[in-house]
Amino acid sequence: AFAASNKGSVQIVDPVTVSGKQLRPGDYSVKWDGSGPNVELSIMQGKKVVATTPARVIDLSQTPNSNSAVVKTNDDGSRSLSEIHFGGKKYALAIGQETAAMDGSSGNSK
Repeated sequence: AFAASNKGSVQIVDPVTVSGKQLRPGDYSVKWDGSGPNVELSIMQGKKVVATTPARVIDLSQTPNSNSAVVKTNDDGSRSLSEIHFGGKKYALAIGQETAAMDGSSGNSK
C-alpha cells in the first residue's frame, strides 16, 4: 500500500505532451494523491502545476538506479509522457493511455 500523498522528480529531455499540455525540457517535480493503483498525478515546475492527469501505480520487476521519464512516440509523430520511474523504488507511474488516445486535438505541430 502507498501513502496518501507521494512526491518525486523527473527530468524531461525532449518536449512531451501530458493530457494535452506541452511540457518543455527541464526538471519537474511530481506529486500524486490516492492509495493506488489509480492516482491523480500533478506535474509541477517550481510551485506551479503545469499538468494534471490520471495515472496508475505499477510494480516494476527491477529497481531503477535513477529517476527517468518514459516517452512514447504517437502515430502523428508527437511525443507523450507514458511512465515515470523513480530511482530506488520498485514502482512506477503509468500515465493513462486512454487519456492520450482520446486527446488527438493537441494542434502543436512543429
